[in-house]
Amino acid sequence: MFILIGISADFDPVHKGHEKLIKEACKIADKGGKKVVVYLNKGFSANHAPFFVNFEARREMALAVGADEVRSFEGLHHRLILSYSVPIRLKQMIDDGVTDYITSASISLGEIKSKAQKFIDEGNFVGMPKHYTNRNEIRWYALNEFLGSKLNFHVVKELNKSEYSGRLIRQSIIDNGMTIPSNIYKVLPKTTAEILEREIALGNVPGDRNWDEIYKRMNTYSRGNLEKIAYLNGKTINEIIKRRVYRDPESIWAVFRRSEYGPVMTRLAISSIEMNVSKKEVMDLMKSYEEKGVIPENQKVKKVIDRAWYVASMTDKGISAREANEEFRSKNITVDSPLTLEAGLNLTKFETKITKEGIDTDLYVDKKGKISVQFKSEGKKIKTNLRLPAREVTYLRYIMDSHFIPVAGTIKRAKKGFKVNVTIG
Repeated sequence: MFILIGISADFDPVHKGHEKLIKEACKIADKGGKKVVVYLNKGFSANHAPFFVNFEARREMALAVGADEVRSFEGLHHRLILSYSVPIRLKQMIDDGVTDYITSASISLGEIKSKAQKFIDEGNFVGMPKHYTNRNEIRWYALNEFLGSKLNFHVVKELNKSEYSGRLIRQSIIDNGMTIPSNIYKVLPKTTAEILEREIALGNVPGDRNWDEIYKRMNTYSRGNLEKIAYLNGKTINEIIKRRVYRDPESIWAVFRRSEYGPVMTRLAISSIEMNVSKKEVMDLMKSYEEKGVIPENQKVKKVIDRAWYVASMTDKGISAREANEEFRSKNITVDSPLTLEAGLNLTKFETKITKEGIDTDLYVDKKGKISVQFKSEGKKIKTNLRLPAREVTYLRYIMDSHFIPVAGTIKRAKKGFKVNVTIG
């Protein structure tokens, strides 16, 4: 049997707050004859960024301060937001035989339970309010309840965040020319400082993004190809096209700020571009976990599609999108959403002549905000707007801006000319 420790932290690097957490876990473990197992995120952090310290070094740091074993979560944080990755990680721990979860927080377990209840009742764990203190811990507790209260929760009072902060530690080291300043030594276990100095000397710290691949994709991909990448919406794609050429990270961050992405979503979008994560890849991953009963009902792919159709249908009747969305969530409405649409094309005579049935098309949002398609026929690239009723246009735009539901089109011969069969999901 195992007791799990420190899931809410990336341990990047391990500081004395993490050490305290592990020591408290050891006390609980000793009473029950259990082991302290640390699950570390690998590849990308829970905040969708590359790690400052690599997995092996962080593993060594955790073992040095008392963990019995270290395991990894992989392949999640460049693909999924926390509302989806947390239940997947919880399921892995439960399947591994973990019985207890311990974390640090500035609020009590009672407060965590109280704030989590609203999300448990609604069965929806997206959109945890930013003003919530320890909202990640609240999310973990709420999703554990959703999975049937499989893990016993323990909360340790966290140390002062203004001192014991991974972000502060990392930035201080960078600002001091990749040396550990004296004030940072005070918040690190001796073993962490030794491992960190070794990794810096080896050139392993800090980890960084593959900016060359990111620049390449953002500088060369068409709107249609960018539309296939997860977490990019029509507005953002047009900003990317408009602001080319990219040669530095700040210019990329600026694009997402203009598109009204917050820091977390910006990191996730950049990670998806870096790893070339497609919307289909994300959707298929979600569906695979839906089949295992891991994803909450209101977060399932079909529910996202149904919400888009319902909101589009209600706005077509003059009801605001906000009202329609709230009604859909609160009343557990079911709808029969179309997964295919037939759209007209605006082709010239020459384009009509060379167009053929069965050609695959890429959908995108043009610079005027209209849904369009592009395809090649007889060596010619053809771009044109789609013709659809207002409700279908709104529905399709919601889907295309959903971040993870793919759309595809295929040319179909019509009585007069051609149309496009649009497939959703």
